Amino acid sequence: MSTTLEKPVQPDRTDAVTTPGDAPSPRGLGGARRRAADWVRIHARDLLWLVPVLVVSAIVNFLNVGGAPQRIDDEGTYTAQAWAVTHLGELAHYTYWYDHPPLGWLQIAGYTQLTGAFERWDIAVLAGREAVLVAALISVAVLWALARRLGMSRGAAAATGIIFALSPLAVQFHRTVYLDNVAVPWLLLAFFLATNRRGQLAAFAGSAAAFGISVLTKETFLLALPILIWVMVRSSRKETRRYTLSVAASVLVLIGGSYLLLAAVKGELLAGADRVSLIEGITFQLGSREGSGSITDPDSLINRTLGMWWQLDPVFIVLSLLAAAAALLLPRLRPYAVLVLAMTVFMFRPGGYLPVPYVIMLIPFGALLIAGVLDAAVARIRRRGASRRPLAIGAVAVAAIGAVVAAPLWTAQLRGFVLADLDEPLRGAQEWLIENASTDQRVIVDDAMWVDLVKAGWDRDNVIWYYKLDTDPAVQADSPNGWRDADYVVTTDSMRTFPGAFPQVQEAIDNSVVVATFGEGTQAVEVRRVTIDGAEQAAASQEAAVQDRTILGSALATNPEVQLSADDRDRLTAGQVDERIVAVLATLAGSGSVSVSGFPIVDGEEGLAFRQVSLSTIAAAPTVVDGELSPEARELVDTLQGTYAPSSVEIDGDSVVLRYSVSVQPTLP
Repeated sequence: MSTTLEKPVQPDRTDAVTTPGDAPSPRGLGGARRRAADWVRIHARDLLWLVPVLVVSAIVNFLNVGGAPQRIDDEGTYTAQAWAVTHLGELAHYTYWYDHPPLGWLQIAGYTQLTGAFERWDIAVLAGREAVLVAALISVAVLWALARRLGMSRGAAAATGIIFALSPLAVQFHRTVYLDNVAVPWLLLAFFLATNRRGQLAAFAGSAAAFGISVLTKETFLLALPILIWVMVRSSRKETRRYTLSVAASVLVLIGGSYLLLAAVKGELLAGADRVSLIEGITFQLGSREGSGSITDPDSLINRTLGMWWQLDPVFIVLSLLAAAAALLLPRLRPYAVLVLAMTVFMFRPGGYLPVPYVIMLIPFGALLIAGVLDAAVARIRRRGASRRPLAIGAVAVAAIGAVVAAPLWTAQLRGFVLADLDEPLRGAQEWLIENASTDQRVIVDDAMWVDLVKAGWDRDNVIWYYKLDTDPAVQADSPNGWRDADYVVTTDSMRTFPGAFPQVQEAIDNSVVVATFGEGTQAVEVRRVTIDGAEQAAASQEAAVQDRTILGSALATNPEVQLSADDRDRLTAGQVDERIVAVLATLAGSGSVSVSGFPIVDGEEGLAFRQVSLSTIAAAPTVVDGELSPEARELVDTLQGTYAPSSVEIDGDSVVLRYSVSVQPTLP
């Protein structure tokens, strides 16, 4: 038997010639537009469901992204590493020691470079948050596609996206710069491609590549490999299974091997003297890292972590586990049910370490199972003569109860995310440092403010991420006297959580005095001035200074040449005004009348000595004329030298405000 093929008619050469104004070739721009229009027309119903989910997800997650939650140390670390890639040409802002594969912050760096995010945000971590929120929106779209491929209705797929995007547990973590958020869309893409039944060779190779990227973004995602293999085996055709799985395995090995190659090229694959190594990083993560403790210990890390998850959204956690148990009866959802249940059991392994962002990988699959089980239950109820209808009715009832309970809880939690300003204490402390400390002073800080202080003018060696003071030999070499080489230490909740883990940091805290405080409770941030002679001696010096200020202030308060309000007079007699200000006012009073319009308090210094004074007149002459310093005020500022020279001079309406630097062991006049 033979067949004949008609040769395609060759177009006339003149047909290929176009003149300006002619319609584009079908293979050009016009063809692309038509293909896009055809795609939109075919998927119009899907888009009508998906687009609103994406819009709502974007609005809720991006609203007040700088206010809640408060920035944390891990966010600062990954953001600083991404910033180091784009601005320093280095893999990390400190020695890269293979604690995590670098692909996660490389992706964040790529996003910020393409969009100019670091230049658009005044707080560096917010550029990182923008990147991970974009990743979360991509995850919503891929999760929708996965739900549809698993046979779920459009309504159920939309519910999956809504639960994934709007659960308070999800919002908390989606807004936080964790590498897990960058890895999630790759993991979901891997499962989506693994369920493809057409063109499986390319799909499985793409699935393996996506999974490899997810693992090199966050290594804990390797735990999902057995489930991905299971899904591939179920989806593959029997006649090509061995070939397609072999290709997928080869792709995965090649991608994973690139990390080994990076370490080998740098000469850091194996452990050695005076160098970091991949082997040591893996050993730390898998073996030598301190465990999270016992669930029965209320003070253990695992207990605090689970408590935080539960506080954010108990309804989602309970429904996810119930849906996972029910989904074991549904073949299409069974692999994802096993994934959620197995990873939940894995959290409680004896002696294991439970990372706080561990739950991020479980959230999309929990949402998928909740919506999938409900979708299957509704379909079974609507189907006449269906078996197990009582179970389906029970599933719908549980979901309805969950929705009733979740509505007020989610409303309250989401209102907090879009209205609360939990990051104000950290911003306040950061601004205080920029305004009151000099850039040649060394500060020990939470990594969340590392980039911002370097951008504000500090040398990177003078901004010490607290974790490195006790762990990085390079930092220790730059600080031969340890904590004594620091001028300030800024304490946050992450630094207070592990008081014994960082001896040098703890010494700096113990030998310092509070000079500014912002916020309360776990959000509290303290700026502390390190005192070489120790906190006890500093406290004694401050107590003596209060007594001296009381004597001097009381004498000044009786001077008729100093015009004060009753409240300001009380502050003088109580010893609450900085002795340098008392001395300056006494000098001015000797030359004529001086009017004090107040002692403005510096933000964060409530309860501490006032180190600002606002002057409206000097020798009966105004201090401000036409918005500028008067000659009398200018002469005053020029004559103040040495100890009595103000750190800043500002005009505030009709007054001039003199600010003096922080004084831990004040020099008395």
